Amino acid sequence: MIRGIDVEPVSAWLSAHIDGAEGPFQFDLIAGGRSNLTFLVTDAAGRLFVLRRPPMGHVLATAHDMAREFRIIDAVGRGSNVPVAAALGLCTDPLVNGAPFYVMSYVAGVVLDSPLKVDQLAPELRVPASEHLIDVLADLHDVDIDAVGLGDLAKREGYILRQLKRWSTQWENSKTRELPAIDEVGRRLHERIPIQQSVAIAHGDYRFGNCLTDVSTGRVAAVLDWELCTLGDPLADVGYLGVYWTDPGQTSRRHNDPSGGDAGFATYASLLERYAARTGRDLSDIDYYVAFSSWRLAVIGEGVYNRYLHGAMGDDGAHDLDAFKEGTEILAVAALDALNRLH
Repeated sequence: MIRGIDVEPVSAWLSAHIDGAEGPFQFDLIAGGRSNLTFLVTDAAGRLFVLRRPPMGHVLATAHDMAREFRIIDAVGRGSNVPVAAALGLCTDPLVNGAPFYVMSYVAGVVLDSPLKVDQLAPELRVPASEHLIDVLADLHDVDIDAVGLGDLAKREGYILRQLKRWSTQWENSKTRELPAIDEVGRRLHERIPIQQSVAIAHGDYRFGNCLTDVSTGRVAAVLDWELCTLGDPLADVGYLGVYWTDPGQTSRRHNDPSGGDAGFATYASLLERYAARTGRDLSDIDYYVAFSSWRLAVIGEGVYNRYLHGAMGDDGAHDLDAFKEGTEILAVAALDALNRLH
């Protein structure tokens, strides 16, 4: 028995619904934890597929989350030049595996999610990789949402206001202590919400760590982890990237990003200039979006910290308690710094 996979019925489903798939199948966990579980599936002929399902014990293990994610990558893959894995099949019958799941094509590449991965990418490819990362984001934001069939994915307007309400409520429900910086940032964000320039597919978690990079070319081979994707203000994604990005010569701010230090990636300012040139969007208020994204991440981190404190996450990762607590505080200060840079 493989945790998260009921091998016999899942194998039968794969053989019946995925073109070219031949059992028996081998299932290997690629990524798991607080997010959806991802398995590498190898069939009898050595062909590779990828299976995604909700986390174990997921209280909302309905068809909705998986079907929504499948719908997004299918639409983006068919209707744009944004690199994504091909959507191959969706199972919404919980009798097959206890929870819905979907299958997509396997894409080779490296997830550059730490400074330790930098050596896998040649130094001369690091600036081109940075530029392609922002180019892909610009391409995603220019997808015609109605033409690809995602026009009804979510509300189009008022994205930041909705997000502020959502995460303010989340903070009140999950905070473990008083952090005046969180309250101040929330208040100031509410006071000067920028006018939403356009509506786009907003990935919600866009960074090197959620992409597969072809390290032989320095190009993004596939964008991953679409579970937070919605319709909204595209500049939220650009600001979010700025939370993770560290300029050359500076100490990396995020342990799960390769930028900063002497790695040799591009500067954030150069990425902003490139994005603005490609999209025509005004980025003069980008620090607002950096502040918003830092604040949102701080609230999310506090929620994880709260759940660990109350035992809801078990012992897995509990040794990182101090890191989660400090991470919320660091992000709150970063959000204040970004707001203070605004004119």
